[in-house]
Amino acid sequence: MSILHGLVILGALASITFAALFLSYRRRLYMVLGRDLGFPIPTIALKEFDPRFVPGPFGVSLDAEVWLLPELGRVVGGVNERELWILGALAKGARCLFEFGTATGRTTYVMARNATPDAVVGTLTLAPEQVASYASVAGDSRTAAHAALDETRFRSFVYSGTEVESRVRQYFGDSKAFDDTDWLGRCDLVFIDGSHAYSYIQSDTQKAFRMVKSGGIVLWHDYRGSRGSTRDVYRFLNELRATHPLVRLAGTRIVAWRAPAAE
Repeated sequence: MSILHGLVILGALASITFAALFLSYRRRLYMVLGRDLGFPIPTIALKEFDPRFVPGPFGVSLDAEVWLLPELGRVVGGVNERELWILGALAKGARCLFEFGTATGRTTYVMARNATPDAVVGTLTLAPEQVASYASVAGDSRTAAHAALDETRFRSFVYSGTEVESRVRQYFGDSKAFDDTDWLGRCDLVFIDGSHAYSYIQSDTQKAFRMVKSGGIVLWHDYRGSRGSTRDVYRFLNELRATHPLVRLAGTRIVAWRAPAAE
């Protein structure tokens, strides 16, 4: 191979690499700026979803002030800090919250820390020795299953040993088999961030709709697009949009729905 041919190949590889990095950067920038990226579910500004995010005369709002746990290293199954702030803000004033997918317990801690002192926060995950009970079905994303099982490595969590531990009810088991009777119609906030396989998102959502109270909020994490381990989240929520007025919160991977208020 001549030097010229080598330079041509190197130039082509550099161009491909630059294009890939540019597209990745643009996608992340659009997400931060709240652009809809062409997704079917419409994007709305935070202030349009909940009054806690409406800026005051100084451009800030004390209603959106939260206790936050910053990310200082790799967090397994973690939300980013903007999303964590939103969870904390929406937890303020809440007395009953539930989470599908404990992972490290970071989101559990932040929700419990910002909820009322008498709040109860339920959170559900598989224990490490329960991985065999994971009930995948035909059509589920295999990469989503692998990602979910990778997060079932914990027996103690971020909230363990803290002042909020008494507010947390930790459940271990497969979410499809979870008995939601004690939570029916009680929850101010339900956060769905367990397995991202289609059948699990569907099952967790059905339970969330039974658990959320009138005027309460259901949130789904990882609405990213039609590729990768979260593609079933994208597919399911796009289908759910036909029957429920879902919105994506600007600058996040969170889709939200507020249950109709009782008349």
